Amino acid sequence: MSKITSRPLVGKPRIIATVIAGALIAAPSSLAIAAGGGGGGGGATAPSQSAPRYDAAEEYRLGVSALNAEDFRQAERHFKRVTRAARRNANAHYLLGVTYLRQDDFRKARKPLENAVKYAPDMIPAQRDLAIAYLNLDRRDDAQEILDGLAQRQTSCAQGCAEQANLDQAVTAIENAMSGLALGELGPDIALLAAASSADAVYSDAVGLINEGQFEQALVQLDQAALAFGPHPDILTYQGFANRKLARYGVAQSYYQRALTIAPEHIGAIEYYGELKVERGDLDGAREHLALLDQLCDFGCYEAEELRSWIRDAST
Repeated sequence: MSKITSRPLVGKPRIIATVIAGALIAAPSSLAIAAGGGGGGGGATAPSQSAPRYDAAEEYRLGVSALNAEDFRQAERHFKRVTRAARRNANAHYLLGVTYLRQDDFRKARKPLENAVKYAPDMIPAQRDLAIAYLNLDRRDDAQEILDGLAQRQTSCAQGCAEQANLDQAVTAIENAMSGLALGELGPDIALLAAASSADAVYSDAVGLINEGQFEQALVQLDQAALAFGPHPDILTYQGFANRKLARYGVAQSYYQRALTIAPEHIGAIEYYGELKVERGDLDGAREHLALLDQLCDFGCYEAEELRSWIRDAST
């Protein structure tokens, strides 16, 4: 399995690079992006190019392609495979639900949309579409509950958060549906899903925000990239890193674990998960991660040395 490593620029000002099994992740030349390990050199690749090396991400890509082509039978097939391989991937559940919504099958759409909201409670489009599915299933009280929650978030946001536009759109869509007005097409921004290059740019923007310490804003961008690429270990690792820097340690751990389930030799996820264990006082667990890095990095790598430094500093 290819090894993808990711390291945001944090702490001290330095330019670092992301290595994907000997290939660099492409980003604008002005962007200082993640560091990595692994050997060799090679050409530049971005998530849209490296994702097919991972079965779940490839199935997700095929599902998106089928959904864009309105081949709903194939889309259903591929997204179901993703949900089996990456059970907690909210985007796969969401797009499976959207596949049914596009066929006006609200009964089948309900469960995957509920799963999407379960695994990603802040996913606004999934909440919107679930509320509308509830309305079509004569579950108005459930739809109202979702609307009330979104309206409360909308009030708290008060033009001051990155999700303001999404919240405004979702609240309006549900209110219109409750009033019996015609709705536009449900689901995500298909333009983003259709253009891998656009999604690569979103991913690079997210890395730039992480490098600048703007972790909340980075998570919004990473969510968009994850919707386009599915369960890609680079994106999951960055989501873990950003949440960790926001002191959401349990959330960060879940992202690292998901990244390693998909790519067990992902050097960046192994290192960052080890650092998280140091921060939580689990030095024995961190040493296990260091031993794995030493095993994977035949000639040594930055990630192993960085985690070794973390463990040394915490032991003194």
